[in-house]
Amino acid sequence: MDLTEDVEPVTTLKRSAAELITRATERHSPIVITQNGKPTAVLQDVASYERQRRALHLLKLIAQGDRDHDAGRVHDLDAVDAAVRGRLAAHRDRA
Repeated sequence: MDLTEDVEPVTTLKRSAAELITRATERHSPIVITQNGKPTAVLQDVASYERQRRALHLLKLIAQGDRDHDAGRVHDLDAVDAAVRGRLAAHRDRA
């Protein structure tokens, strides 16, 4: 983020919202909105927001996996393979 170009006062948002939205969308870079010289909000394009949410979700899953591993909640490959094959066989038998 370029702090000289990606920080705008709330008055600019009020006056030129469409322009700021276009800029955020084209650059895929958030714009920090300030009030009284202090950062108070962020304007971000939807595609970047969605990528950020997916990345955060993935990081949460990785952290949960690390906690499970540390707590000993793990299975070896042979046990998982056997369980999956058993479920697939049971599913095929029902069909």
